[in-house]
Amino acid sequence: MILPVWILPMRRLFGLLLAAAMTFAAGAARAHPHVWITATSELLYAADGSITGVRHAWTFDDMFSAYAVQGLEAKKKGAYTREELGPLAQTNVESLKEYAYFTFARADGKKERFQEPVDYYLDYKDTVLTLHFTLPLKTPLKPKQLMLEVFDRSFFIDFQMAKDNPVRLVGAPAGCEMKLDRPSDGTATAQKLNEQTFMDGPNANFGMMFANKITVDCP
Repeated sequence: MILPVWILPMRRLFGLLLAAAMTFAAGAARAHPHVWITATSELLYAADGSITGVRHAWTFDDMFSAYAVQGLEAKKKGAYTREELGPLAQTNVESLKEYAYFTFARADGKKERFQEPVDYYLDYKDTVLTLHFTLPLKTPLKPKQLMLEVFDRSFFIDFQMAKDNPVRLVGAPAGCEMKLDRPSDGTATAQKLNEQTFMDGPNANFGMMFANKITVDCP
């Protein structure tokens, strides 16, 4: 099956995984979003109180997970080890760079950048895939306020923070306070827009309205 043109840029995002999932879904679901991710995040701090990076765990929806693992060789049917999923994990994290890892940080109002992901792997449990990876900041920081946003500008992917323990501060200095602002559900609005509108129209950054915003204030 030939994939629609609008799929091709995002195909690089999750490589052949996304192509497989979208080949199945292309005829049934043209409206955004196409992939749903439930996320948890850990903000990592060093002993001196500086923030060094963020550790993500992204759990994909059932349909995407099912078609992502189609054709993968496994010693045990219906189960996949981290080693067996290793090449797919590498493809995913390498492709994420083009999209800034869907993770955007500001320290005291200044944009900050991340290094390439480390400590990445995929887990398969209860029929869903979870991608784990750590994004080190290019420079450790000690901001009074850190804002971290997780979202897909195009809303091709819908990120939702987990209901339980969505964000943790690991090793943060005493007195730091964290707040999570969850977005409203943009699915209904997005489904009224066609794909070309998302690609090059005024709604190309539609997903910004549905960013998960994590704010950490430290003394």
